[in-house]
Amino acid sequence: MKNRLFQITSILIICCLLTGTSSSAAKTNYMNYSNDKKCWYFMKNDNHKRPGGADTSKNLKKYNAYYCDSKEKNKVMYLAFDCGYEAGYTKKILKILKKNNVKATFFVTKAYVEENPDICRRMKKDGHLVGNHTMNHPSLPSRSVSQIKQEVKGLEKLFKKKTGYKLDKFIRPPMGEYSNRVLKVLKDMGYTTIFWSMAYYDYDPANQPGKQFVIDYFKKYYHKGAITLTHNVSKSNTGALNSILKFMKKKNYRMALLTELH
Repeated sequence: MKNRLFQITSILIICCLLTGTSSSAAKTNYMNYSNDKKCWYFMKNDNHKRPGGADTSKNLKKYNAYYCDSKEKNKVMYLAFDCGYEAGYTKKILKILKKNNVKATFFVTKAYVEENPDICRRMKKDGHLVGNHTMNHPSLPSRSVSQIKQEVKGLEKLFKKKTGYKLDKFIRPPMGEYSNRVLKVLKDMGYTTIFWSMAYYDYDPANQPGKQFVIDYFKKYYHKGAITLTHNVSKSNTGALNSILKFMKKKNYRMALLTELH
């Protein structure tokens, strides 16, 4: 009789634990979060102050999202490159970063990982962060919750398979398009969402701004806690990078990894 009661009690405890786990996992109703599409932007200034953006740092932080380091205690900048495909410059960028003892973050897509696993491995071996830029670079507000998770988890699995490394838990929404729902889903997946406070037209290899433009841009708009949107396919970025790093060092700035945002 005692054994029978013990068995029944054990079963009830297990059922309660399973029920509690299920209800906990299912308690977030993402339909309660607005899916109105927002497009990230920032309002640059030339007095080296943190620019305003499409959302405030306070609002973004609720979703573990950042466009700059709002603490602004130190002279720090975060270099972040978007890598949709390879144009022959990433190895040069990595070489320049290593020469200057600087770490950066590279946001990669499915196409990039599939075509350049060796470069992705080098990024990790050199101590850089490699973040998620989704499988297919879609506008995430146009996708369902399950589709967003597939875009993100799919790249995690692919990266591990192709490189042997895990992706770092940072994500940059394609085209800077997002919604509160998207940010909530990404946060619940353990990700930190990264926007930017410095950017310029550099993503078209056939229409580059020029090396000097990039150098002048950094000199005019750098600010404490800046996060850059720069592209690995840019000849101008590659040509200007060494000069930029030396200039920022003279200004007593340190190039940091996004892990310092937390």
